[in-house]
Amino acid sequence: MLRHARELLAVRSPLDAELIVSEILGSWWGHRVEGGDVEEVIGEGLVDHAVRAGTPAALALLTGMAYLGTTRQAIKAERGALELMDRGVPRPGWADRVGMVAPEACYVSRDVYGDQDSVVCLYTYGGAERHALVVLVDRTRPGTLRPASPPSGGAPGGRAAGDGGRVVAAGMVRDAWVSSQVDRLLEHCRREGRDNPLVRFEELDPRQTRAMLDAALRLTGETDDPPVGENFGAYHAFVRARVRALPPGGRVPQPPVYGSDLRAKIGVEFLASDEAEELSDRSAALRCVDRIIDYGCTHDFGRPLRVSPTKCERFLLDWLPRKVLLSPTEQEAVPHVLAAWVRWAGRRTGLPEEGIRATLDAVWDATAKFAAAYRDPSAFGLGRELVDRLLPDGDMEALPRRAFALPFLSGTHRLPDRVIDLASLDPADPHDRRVMIEFEHPGAAPEHVAAHERLVARLWDGDPPQLWETAQALLDVGYERHAILHKLIDLLDVYHDDPQGLRRALRVLRHEAPPE
Repeated sequence: MLRHARELLAVRSPLDAELIVSEILGSWWGHRVEGGDVEEVIGEGLVDHAVRAGTPAALALLTGMAYLGTTRQAIKAERGALELMDRGVPRPGWADRVGMVAPEACYVSRDVYGDQDSVVCLYTYGGAERHALVVLVDRTRPGTLRPASPPSGGAPGGRAAGDGGRVVAAGMVRDAWVSSQVDRLLEHCRREGRDNPLVRFEELDPRQTRAMLDAALRLTGETDDPPVGENFGAYHAFVRARVRALPPGGRVPQPPVYGSDLRAKIGVEFLASDEAEELSDRSAALRCVDRIIDYGCTHDFGRPLRVSPTKCERFLLDWLPRKVLLSPTEQEAVPHVLAAWVRWAGRRTGLPEEGIRATLDAVWDATAKFAAAYRDPSAFGLGRELVDRLLPDGDMEALPRRAFALPFLSGTHRLPDRVIDLASLDPADPHDRRVMIEFEHPGAAPEHVAAHERLVARLWDGDPPQLWETAQALLDVGYERHAILHKLIDLLDVYHDDPQGLRRALRVLRHEAPPE
């Protein structure tokens, strides 16, 4: 990294210098280290190494890190830079101007569906070296982001978040880049906003822009293996610093909360509409629309009325096959219900006719693939009664991990005073679950059975998701099931009250070498 920093001695522009430093800092972005924070272990370690080196390249790197690093890195880098300057190490010519940027304006180019925003922020160094930072915010990826403050009020029956071009607290940063061709970029965005009925281009309040990008960056950082662009890491530190250069004080409006009553009301309104009139099986249609609304509320950042080609394809080809146990009647009905929902919700939210037509085309294209994508458990030779026992909540995604946790669902468990038919037990019931575990571990101590109970409960609920992901990774490299269970139990014993520590330990465990 310090050799890479020699490039900083050859540039004159503070912008070029900041981009080089950001690339260096991005070399470890998204990586994990065992037992620590990567920004502390590598980032702060780099600062210490540069101070010891004491070269002009080291001072140049420290100067850039004082602006682009994390708070702790910046403080250490500034102290280190002052130390090297006191030793007489020469400073680069751009040092006085690094970070001295002022925001000029902010814009957004967004599709009418609410799938993604291209946020354009303009900056200058005292009126010179005008440049644009373009940040792609994806609003289709589910994630968990705790708001910095409680959502502001508003009637729960308000319009869905994202309607009318509102900025919502959804979305993660997927990519970013910098352009010095500012006028050409703005003209392209304005022309597309004029000529393309599916695109809107408008100016944003810089304070709102900062709040929105802060939230989106935080969600990207909190997501395991976020789906970012190949070069995003190289721009991450630069983006973070440029967002901090925008004025504070903005708030990101939170989407309304759709409780069960409001969700039911929306479903009834849809079924009473002209768009739903041709749906023949009203009972199946009601169950299908409940799934559509649930998906929008839970997995589309609280936007049940939003429709788009991407959202509909993911609903039909990804979420339903993984998550929902549908009856044969519902499997047949769901594409037709979704198409009627697109027409109804699209017109209700003001989606242009071109957008409704494009979304309907996507629904019918996906319908041909849906039958193949939907993984009906009966196709695996699993009886419906067995599936119903493992999936009382209809969560298809839970089937493999629950079968892994409780493989003995039939047979006879002979006790001194009675005989238990395992097929009569309910694996969702903690008492019955303990009987199944005792059957698998005859003569085991109560403490050992209790440890397995705690693990099985976690796997049943998928809490945390990394537990099952790690189990699968260990199965793939050749570990036996029982050995995996004991490895997971050991981690739960150590990190039972430390969720973050547990997730870190699971990430390390899943890369453990295969057994000899």
